[in-house]
Amino acid sequence: MTLANLLAIQRLQAFNATAQGVQRLLAAAMRNLLDAKLAQLSAENRFDAAYKCIMQCAMLGLWAQGYRTSTSQPGHHQTALQALPLTMGLSNNVVIVLDALRKQRNLNDYEGDPVRDAVVTECITQAEALLAHTRQFLHIQFPDLLVKS
Repeated sequence: MTLANLLAIQRLQAFNATAQGVQRLLAAAMRNLLDAKLAQLSAENRFDAAYKCIMQCAMLGLWAQGYRTSTSQPGHHQTALQALPLTMGLSNNVVIVLDALRKQRNLNDYEGDPVRDAVVTECITQAEALLAHTRQFLHIQFPDLLVKS
């Protein structure tokens, strides 16, 4: 599957990212990661904040490549995560872990399943790694999106 294929089947939409928009979403991802590390928050809220950072990074990868998910379509989180090898060169092994976190998020959000501390820790670890990767990717591949206008 390519990004063009995902566009053709309407899982993605063409999108023209701006430096201001990318910087705003990157700052939001950094804030969410900081929130995820706040010990006074519940495990579920820490997990949600770390997962949100992961999704924001996945969106940044898509934006940089000229796409965004079709949020009106079900499964847009899954699409964003599964596109990471195409957008930012992440390994499939990392995507498998991120997809497991997406499934845990769905169980918590829609069925009330509690989030174990070990899962929160893993989500934060994955968010930290993906945020660092995203920042490096943007710096090397799309430096124009990091230039303040």
